[in-house]
Amino acid sequence: MATKAAASTLIRKGLPSLTSTPLNPYAPVAKWIIGTSGLVAGMVHIGGITRLTKSGLSMTDWKPLGSLPPISMEEWSEAFERYKQYPEWQQRKSMTVEEFKTIYYWEWGHRMLGRVVGVCFAAPWAYFALRKRIPAGYGNRMKLLFAMGGTQGLVGWWMVKSGLGDNRRDDRKEIRVSPYRLAAHLGMAFTTYSTLLWTGFGIMQIPNDVSNGVNGMVGSKSKIVELVQVMSKEGIKYAKKIRSGAIAVTGLTAITVASGAFVAGNDAGNAYNTYPKMNDQWIPREDMIDPDIKPVYRNAFENTAMVQWNHRVLGTSTAISALALTGLGLFHPAARTAITPQVSRGLKTLGGVAVGQMTLGIVTLLNYVPIGLAAAHQLGSLVVLSTGIYVVHSLRYVSPGVLRIVSNRVVTSAAAGGGGGAGASAFTIAGKAPSVARALK
Repeated sequence: MATKAAASTLIRKGLPSLTSTPLNPYAPVAKWIIGTSGLVAGMVHIGGITRLTKSGLSMTDWKPLGSLPPISMEEWSEAFERYKQYPEWQQRKSMTVEEFKTIYYWEWGHRMLGRVVGVCFAAPWAYFALRKRIPAGYGNRMKLLFAMGGTQGLVGWWMVKSGLGDNRRDDRKEIRVSPYRLAAHLGMAFTTYSTLLWTGFGIMQIPNDVSNGVNGMVGSKSKIVELVQVMSKEGIKYAKKIRSGAIAVTGLTAITVASGAFVAGNDAGNAYNTYPKMNDQWIPREDMIDPDIKPVYRNAFENTAMVQWNHRVLGTSTAISALALTGLGLFHPAARTAITPQVSRGLKTLGGVAVGQMTLGIVTLLNYVPIGLAAAHQLGSLVVLSTGIYVVHSLRYVSPGVLRIVSNRVVTSAAAGGGGGAGASAFTIAGKAPSVARALK
């Protein structure tokens, strides 16, 4: 039985990320994955500016491998003439070639950055795979990430096509891409980003999650198992609650991001520019159901009033939930014996960035969605989501997979106690129990 002093020491140390190669031979792989997630974040940011500057429909074709932008004046004239053949030109006939160049460069830059991200993922992947540096069990994850990146390009073109069709020529409202396809495009980007981040965090922790045993199977020196073993039942129960809360807040953040895509797709931020009420009403019921939108549920995705109200409620709920989780995770008496420094830092950050994101959203609304604030608000959603993912990952020591492994260890140790001693117990577990790394990746 571990002493209280030993337990306190293990909790205070926690499970820090191992970023140096001597401590973690897979650290370069983790840095590459997390670096790629940063590139995806940059692409999301550029994509937001492309939408805010109304540049997304300037390129009317799609080439999988990309191309150089127009160089000569003749090439620019040809590109401009192609643009004039599509519906958006009917609403922007005063545009000059110089103005067209600006929106074209934003869209071209966004598309080419996507291809740069693809190369920055594929080339190191090939290098690490050839040198057998990809951690065991992560091969299929790399394939999935590569497929997600390729699919993102297809989804992007599918989205753009929704604003180029001849059926849009009679639109009285400003021509935009389908909000549903915009939400799918943004959702795919956020999903890819989140998967990259989770994968990078997992690889950073491999030495903590496995022992020196054969093939990284659970053994007597697995730090994550040692940490759970010194925790009390009350501490484990409390930490599980915090983990469930962190999953809920992160999930709520993702839903809020999706609702934000519909705000952007419907240009709903340029209406009801008051707070906390919407034009002197808490709930503008009369505006939230448009009889011309059928079936009625489509109002939740296409009606300006309802779309904005949903986003307000979700954003506020996310901020309040994050603050409540931070308070529960930091000030509860059980926190000292159940919360590691990594979780504590994550919770502090989560509460702060969630409130900051809500405040930024309000300021953006009150100022009629200026490009700088709106782009920062979208980037802020990535920060909140990233922090939530970090907190959930830092609490993996009370995830069902780890607790099941620890439970199996206790049962096996009890069964072996009469005839094998501690060495036989560790050998039995190393040979038969599932890998912690496999359970957590």
